[in-house]
Order: sequence, then C-alpha cells, then structure tokens
Amino acid sequence: MSSTTAFVSIGDLRKGHKAVSEVIETGGGCGTTGGEGKASCGTSAGPDDMPQEIWDKVKNHPCYSEEAHHHYARMHVAVAPACNIQCNYCNRKYDCSNESRPGVVSQKLTPEQAVKKVVAVASEIPQMTVLGIAGPGDSLASPTKTFATFKMLQEQAPDIKLCLSTNGLALPALVDEICKYNIDHVTITINMVDPEVGAKIYPWIFWEHKRVTGVEAARILHEQQMKGLEMLTERGVLTKINSVLIPGINDEHLIEVNREVKKRGAFLHNIMPLISEAEHGTWFGLNGQRGPTAQELKAVQDACMGGANLMRHCRQCRADAVGLLGEDRSEEFTLDKIEEMEIVYDLDKRRTYQDKVEAERQAQVDAKRAALVAAQADDGVDPSIKVLVAVATEGHGKVNQHFGHATEFQIFEVSKAEALFVGHRRVDLYCQGGYGEDEALPSVVSAINDCHAVLVSKIGACPRDELKAAGIEPVDQYAHEFIEKAALSWFSDYRQRIASGAITHQVRGDAQIRQGAFTSGTEAAA
Repeated sequence: MSSTTAFVSIGDLRKGHKAVSEVIETGGGCGTTGGEGKASCGTSAGPDDMPQEIWDKVKNHPCYSEEAHHHYARMHVAVAPACNIQCNYCNRKYDCSNESRPGVVSQKLTPEQAVKKVVAVASEIPQMTVLGIAGPGDSLASPTKTFATFKMLQEQAPDIKLCLSTNGLALPALVDEICKYNIDHVTITINMVDPEVGAKIYPWIFWEHKRVTGVEAARILHEQQMKGLEMLTERGVLTKINSVLIPGINDEHLIEVNREVKKRGAFLHNIMPLISEAEHGTWFGLNGQRGPTAQELKAVQDACMGGANLMRHCRQCRADAVGLLGEDRSEEFTLDKIEEMEIVYDLDKRRTYQDKVEAERQAQVDAKRAALVAAQADDGVDPSIKVLVAVATEGHGKVNQHFGHATEFQIFEVSKAEALFVGHRRVDLYCQGGYGEDEALPSVVSAINDCHAVLVSKIGACPRDELKAAGIEPVDQYAHEFIEKAALSWFSDYRQRIASGAITHQVRGDAQIRQGAFTSGTEAAA
C-alpha cells in the first residue's frame, strides 16, 4: 500500500474507515497541526476539518487532542508485564516510584485490581476520560490480561475511552479482538521502516517460539507493524504512531517513517526524545548514546510538517500514570489507599463536571479568537516574524504557575496568525524550600534560551535579571489568563515596540536552526 489514494479506494469501506481516511487525506486531525500546517481541534463544538464521529472520539482525549490535554486526565494500568521484543532504549522497572519514563511502574496489577483502581480514580477525578494499557511490557504480549481488563471496564465504566499501546509485533493477529472491545485508540511504536536501521535499535524479537536477531528481526517487526497499521485503519480504529528520536541512528530516517505511516492511515505521529541517562540502565544509556536536544527534536518535527499530523505534547508517561499530562497522582491511588476509599461511580456527576470543563474550554477558544483578531492589526512590521514563548502553567490552559515552581515549560510558536503549541521542556526546579536554587537557574535558562519571552504568574528579582541578561523577557502581566490569549497579547506588544523603534527583533537559536533546515546528530549539537 503505497499511497493514501490507494487505501481510500479499498472496496466495501466501513463508515469509520472512510471517516479516518477523509481526515488523513485532507490533513486534518487533532495534533499540533494539520497536514499542511493547519491548526486543528479549535473549538469544543468541533473543528471544520474532520467528520463529527472522529471529533467525538478525540475531543476529550488528552493524547489525541493537544487542546484537550489542558483539561482532561488519563490513566494507565500496569497489567501487561511481558514483552516480545528488546529495545536498546528500554529497561523495565516494576517497583520504582522515582523515575518518570515509559516501562516504569510502582506495582504490577491483576485485571481485577486494575479495574478497581480505574473506578476509584474515575470517581475522584471526574475529568479522567481515558484508560490506557501501556505495559510495563507490551500490552499484546500479555493479551489475556489486557483484554480481561478491557472487558470488565466496558461493563463497569462504560463512558471511559479504552486505549492500548504496542510495539506491533503481535498486532495483526489481535485486531479482531481489539475491535471486539471497542478499543478505538491504538498506539504503535514505530522507530524505523528500514530493517538496517531497525537492527541498530532492536537486538532481538521473540517470534514463532524462537528468538530472532539482527536485520531479520527488524524486517519481521517492520512487516507486522505496517500490516497491523493498515488493518486498524481499515477497521476505523484511530492509530497514533510513537517514534523515539535517536541521534545518529534514526533522526533523518524519521522523516521517511512519517511519510510511510501517513500512507497507511496513521492519525497522529508522536516523535519523542530518547531518554538516555546511564542511571536508567538501558543499553543505549550504558553505551553513551546521547538523546537529542530540544532544538534537534523540534527540527525533526518541523521537517515532518506536511506528512502525518504531529503530536507534540507527549510527556512519555509511566505505565501507571494517573492525572493530567505532565502530572502524576498515582501515589494517591495505591492499592492500600483504594481499600480505604468509599468508591461511588456516579456517571451523572462525571458528566456534569465534564460539562463545566467544556464551558471553560470554550471560554479558552473564545479568548484565543479575540486575541487573534487584535493581532491582525497592521503595524508595519514584517508579518512573517515568528518567535518562541515559554509558558509556566499548572493546567486548565492558563498562565498560572510561579517561575520558581515550574518543572517544565510549554513552548508556543507565536506569529500574527496563531499561537501554536510546539512542545515542552523539562527543567530543574528552581524554588526549593522557599528559596531559589542558584545552581538550577543556568539549566533553566539554557532549556529555554531559544525563546524570546517566558510567561509566568510570578517571578523573583534574581531569575528576572538572569533571564533578561540571557535575552529572554520575563512576563508576569498576563497571570491567570488563557495561554494563547496571553501569548498573542504579548506578541502584539512586542511588535508595537519594534514598530516604535524601542527594540529590534533578534533572531534567536531556534529560528536559526529552522533557517538551516534539518541538521542531524553531532552537527546540530556543535
């Protein structure tokens, strides 16, 4: 299957398959951008670039809609410990509470324990709309446990969307089972479409009762992944592709991956940075393979614009994560604590709360629209200027976090046309014990040094001065406003200062990388 047109023309299309194909063909979707750079998922009522049945599936899914991730929570349950492949970037840990990365859990659960936990979380966090099984191994390497969990959840929590993540090796044989339980969101990790590249990432797979290694292993995995993706698309299942960016191995190759998964109907493509610290004990980490810089990651993502829709708000969650993306409340819902809870799954209460969330979400959309109208005023300044802005937020789509309390910043690319979310940057916590940690400040500044401004609810004098010295404007005048409105309002003021001659626009590091197109590996790091 070599083109979108080919898969659209398959006979006897199901309604869901046709809807998915329409979204892919037109470049729509709920990623950061549509296929032609077009923003998507712009209102709570539904965008113009996708059918209503697709919008209904993604509008409150925090992983499939960038806008929704500000408002809705997800959780993962660790019922699938086995895995049928080995990845050089993976080291699963089953009794760990101090690492935040895929494959790590504090407790493995039985399906019964998992369902009880889901019901408990959903009763306490009514904006939790999505349940995923993402390991800590591969969800389809432990299919009995995975599908038993989904079967019980269908009966006890029918309003929760069901998702699974898989490496795709066992996927084709289980597509019918996936559809049987109405699992209409599936994530496949696809890091290559060339087995020669794959052999550098996967030392072995377990296939047909034996271990297979090298290029042959990567070839089998690739064929199964492509076949599974095509089958899911044909059945109307929304499929997100995860790819781990490994500098010097698959960085440039991911552009081809993006192109190939789009041909086969992928709804979103999530390109994630390799986590390669040696303390995690992965083969890559122990052998000196570095992860990409934030700028390298963005350069690859930007190079994929025009292909499959991009997801840029992934937090590379643990396999037992609970809460909004970027937070983890799993410690509130250990098995011991759940035993002490009075659990009442009130569907009407959940719907009422989510109606309030939608009202807040619509207010955010309205504020953004108003700010965009104001930004269109002709000020005589080059209309093509784009800048990056960092935002400190605790959620709800607002600028509502103190600079010193941030452990990550959301990054928006702002122009006269839009305030576009393009990623997040993890940083060291600056405020510790009520005072600023001077050693942490340089690393924070370094993480956002390609940004023109940082929007915060409050900031102290010392970091304010350090940011100014680094050419980053600290901005607290838009505290508690919606992010897009705040970013666009700041940008309008920035342009007015340029027009008046008060300042001169300076091109910072990120724009320089974009102008040089995509640079890989050690060249971009130099």
